[in-house]
Amino acid sequence: MPRYSCLVEYDGRPYKGFQAQDNLPTVQGALERAILGFSGEALRITAAGRTDTGVHASGQVITFDLPKTYRPDVVRDAMNAYLVPEPIAVREAAIVDDDFSARFSATGRMYLYRILNRRAPPALEQGRVWHVKKPLDAEVMAEAAQHLIGRHDFTTFRDTECQAASPIKTLDIARVKRVGEEVHLVFASRSFLHRQVRSMTGTLVEAGIGRWTVADVKAALEARDRRACGQVAPPEGLCLTHVTFEPEPDFASRSSI
Repeated sequence: MPRYSCLVEYDGRPYKGFQAQDNLPTVQGALERAILGFSGEALRITAAGRTDTGVHASGQVITFDLPKTYRPDVVRDAMNAYLVPEPIAVREAAIVDDDFSARFSATGRMYLYRILNRRAPPALEQGRVWHVKKPLDAEVMAEAAQHLIGRHDFTTFRDTECQAASPIKTLDIARVKRVGEEVHLVFASRSFLHRQVRSMTGTLVEAGIGRWTVADVKAALEARDRRACGQVAPPEGLCLTHVTFEPEPDFASRSSI
């Protein structure tokens, strides 16, 4: 049975997260219905990340097996035909080795959080950015973010319902920069705790608006206590942008990390 991997993007607003749930709209459910539609196979896909309700993706990766061999472009186009009118698109498809898994073969995941930092609310980007009216000092946020890089106990930034075996993670990248009226936060790690990125983002915003100092962010991390976390950023500004693998699937249109 050939194994397929697909590069997927979606608008997370209509869905109750990625993971399939009975009688609720999910990204996984829509993708599995599309596979059933063109192949006749009812199956469960594996994904690189189970994004929360309202969270978007431009670089989600999934894998699944089919009993029949199709050209990758046929799989892509057939799935997209059955996904209409869902706000989900299969950007690319590839045939991968039998031992390749979107979840277990991933060596890194990257997220982008977008904050619209102006007085006027978003119109064109509504539902895709977090609107923060108060001026943000992106340089202070960037300085505070450096304390989060490395191997730490991230209990402070771990949701109380997180099911991970350990709160210890290694954060490889934590970048903050202003891009016009927006502030962009980029985080990369092999894996993340439940709502870790949104928790870190909200805490860094506390420093950006001057309510917290850089030292306060460092102290919050070191507290290893969920009660020390700042506000949790809303889901709409968050997007899973890239997943790295070894070896990489042959996605022609995929951008580099």
